[in-house]
Amino acid sequence: MMKKIVVASQNPVKVEAVLNGFERLFPENRFTIEAVDAPSGVTAQPMSDGECLKGAKNRAKNVKSSVMDADFWVGVEGGCDYLGDDLVAFAWVVVYSEEGEGCARTAMFRLPDQIQKLVESGLELGDADDQVFRRTNSKQGSGAVGLLTDDVVTRTTLYEQAVILALIPFKNPDLYSESL
Repeated sequence: MMKKIVVASQNPVKVEAVLNGFERLFPENRFTIEAVDAPSGVTAQPMSDGECLKGAKNRAKNVKSSVMDADFWVGVEGGCDYLGDDLVAFAWVVVYSEEGEGCARTAMFRLPDQIQKLVESGLELGDADDQVFRRTNSKQGSGAVGLLTDDVVTRTTLYEQAVILALIPFKNPDLYSESL
């Protein structure tokens, strides 16, 4: 059965992570995916868990209202927050369908002091990564996590797991009847 997913981003990392997650959890289905820019309604660099989740929800809602002919609408928002004095990075994934919603957060990881200082000075994480690692547009590549792990974990694989976790209610609708 062919299902259509609309991702609220044209970032190839997010699109690939969403498609991979759906295909892994629902191997019996086939998917088409459409990438559409949608506003997050939050700052360019979310600096709290709550702001990041709000951005993912807003992206999914906004894309759902602009592209109605789909089975799923997905918002992905990366962000930072503090764990004590340390700045950590993560992302939220929100999935909507006509039946309900699911959401999950990625694992988080501590950012190096040099990157933390740049983000605290107002740079987006991707721009800070590019400056420290002398790269260009790393946020559409392996991201901070890929740069820091030599691509053992990439931004795509980090997000893919959260997509799968956000889809749990859709995989188990009888157990999540209240949210679906």
